[in-house]
Amino acid sequence: MNPARLGHLVLGNDGGINISFDNGDNWVKCNTPPVGQFYAVAVDMADDYNVYGGLQDNGVWTGPHNYKASVNWHDSGQYPYKTLLGGDGMQVAVDSRDNETVYTGYQFGNYYRIKRSSGESERITPQHQLGERPLRWNWQTPIHLSIHQQDILYIGANKLFRSFNQGKDWEAISEDLTKGGQKGDVPFGTLTTIHESPKRFGLIYCGTDDGLLHVTLDGGITWKNISEGLPTGYWVSRVQASSHEIGRVYVTLNGYRDDNFEAFVFLSENFGVTWQRLGTNELPLEPVNVLKEDPRNPDLLYIGTDHALYISLDRGQRFMLMNKLLPAVPVHDLVVHPLKNELIVGTHGRSLFLADVKHVQQLRDSILQQQLYAFEIPKIKHRENWGNAWSTWSKEVPQPEFALSVFSKTAGKLRISVMAGDLKLNSWEQTIAAGLHFPEYHGEILDNMVPVFAKQLNEKKKKEEKMLEVKKSKNGKHYLLKGTYSVVYEINGQKVTAYFTIE
Repeated sequence: MNPARLGHLVLGNDGGINISFDNGDNWVKCNTPPVGQFYAVAVDMADDYNVYGGLQDNGVWTGPHNYKASVNWHDSGQYPYKTLLGGDGMQVAVDSRDNETVYTGYQFGNYYRIKRSSGESERITPQHQLGERPLRWNWQTPIHLSIHQQDILYIGANKLFRSFNQGKDWEAISEDLTKGGQKGDVPFGTLTTIHESPKRFGLIYCGTDDGLLHVTLDGGITWKNISEGLPTGYWVSRVQASSHEIGRVYVTLNGYRDDNFEAFVFLSENFGVTWQRLGTNELPLEPVNVLKEDPRNPDLLYIGTDHALYISLDRGQRFMLMNKLLPAVPVHDLVVHPLKNELIVGTHGRSLFLADVKHVQQLRDSILQQQLYAFEIPKIKHRENWGNAWSTWSKEVPQPEFALSVFSKTAGKLRISVMAGDLKLNSWEQTIAAGLHFPEYHGEILDNMVPVFAKQLNEKKKKEEKMLEVKKSKNGKHYLLKGTYSVVYEINGQKVTAYFTIE
């Protein structure tokens, strides 16, 4: 309450900040920065794909992956993300055959099959049989859509259910996989995570909130408790069957509900018979919410904790922060798009982030053992109006973004030179650490090189009447013309070259 102005209220809540100037009769919603609290994220396989997510107290939403958070949509009144369902939004699975059929729900197992274009929905939650005890559903009930046949859907209560027809009919394919439940404020003794092996139909892992992990190798006919060797009693936050090796499986446990903040990450190479703990030296006291294996690189892991995002390039032997431009915030879910090589990060408090991970995916021994490695530079389209503005009041046309990327095994001063044949058009140095770097370059030519560059271009065009001119843009810079150029990287006596084309 503002003591200097009657009726002026500022309210902070889990949806952001709201302001009133009339004692609460009317409110202004201040949604910058976005403060969405995502429980779960998913993607479809459309060429221009969409992102889906369930949020605390804010339902389930979907929107384009290439939307960048801003208030520009206020002009059109069309917010790019659309709501699919209310309540507390939970997990999402999308049928990739049509990118249209969506399975999602709200708290305590209330799930629906939704046709996205029409908005048609049908409740699909399985019910207990007459005479049976009611099922126990976790607040964030887990679902899983089979990658092998996408009419097959799994959902977990205190036992695992399977549907062969998109959730119209269900059968329980396990007995109670928990320790039996306890009385309390919410259901306890529930499944928390389900994952079917991408390499074999019917190889399914299930984890529970009371610390049990089970596997079936035969589609639910028989089950085996594989919790031995894991810390006892802790919430199983994620189980991930490898898409690269049939017997490989990862599991993370979360002990903060028992005042244990250790990062519990485990790997098995034999279907959970034995376990190896990962990250004991690199991961700090931060409970782990999610682990995902990269679909392309079997040694690349992503881990979301209650404070950050970490990656490993050697299958969990060492971890490092992946936090440039990502705030220190709980990461509750991750998904790597298998076709677009992009990582979607669902945070619990700062909404969604996207990272292009195609360079990280390439960091295998063949590159990591090189002193210096230059990645391919994508083509770019030429624009005559780079750096110009349409009028005094308009913004200038953005400079080009050249996606330079280089890996250095050592730290030092990296010199970068942009060349047209043997002619050096631009050059600069920057101090770098060992690792992957993305030097910024916007296509500028140094002023003293412009006449030399123009002369070189026109010497190649002697038979043509029209001479080329390298014009100065209104921002005072000269930019590259159409053609093929090279970028030379040099550090500690090592040199590598990459080429790019402006079409």
